[in-house]
Amino acid sequence: MFKENLIMLRNIHGFSQEEIAAKVNISRQAYAKWESGATVPDIEKCSLLAEVYGVTIDSLMKGDNDEVREELKPAPRGKNIWGTITINDRGQLVIPKAAREKFGLVGGERLVVLSDEEGIALIEAKKFEANLQKMKELALSAIGKE
Repeated sequence: MFKENLIMLRNIHGFSQEEIAAKVNISRQAYAKWESGATVPDIEKCSLLAEVYGVTIDSLMKGDNDEVREELKPAPRGKNIWGTITINDRGQLVIPKAAREKFGLVGGERLVVLSDEEGIALIEAKKFEANLQKMKELALSAIGKE
């Protein structure tokens, strides 16, 4: 997984092996060994690579779902890729356990479904409603100031 992520990230960012090697202060040959899987970097070099690519060390080292690794690059720092889900015949889906745990989602939780031309997003209804209330208050205070 690590070597595939290195190759993918380097290509996505348009760097040569020489450029990345210079950024982490190693030789091109040493970097090439990482991409071939012959060797792996120490944690300090992993940290530098993660910083260069704008990802976490965890997402640099592994992926969330081997089934979709060829399609998805490691998530940027502060973002997550939880893997894929399948919608059943009744239109139901199961949110991955790690995502449910991270956001404290339990059975019966209300979510708002949002979308644009590219996809669908879910947000907890209580957070969405709180943001709407803040926007309403800001709009009312702006009207009152004019």
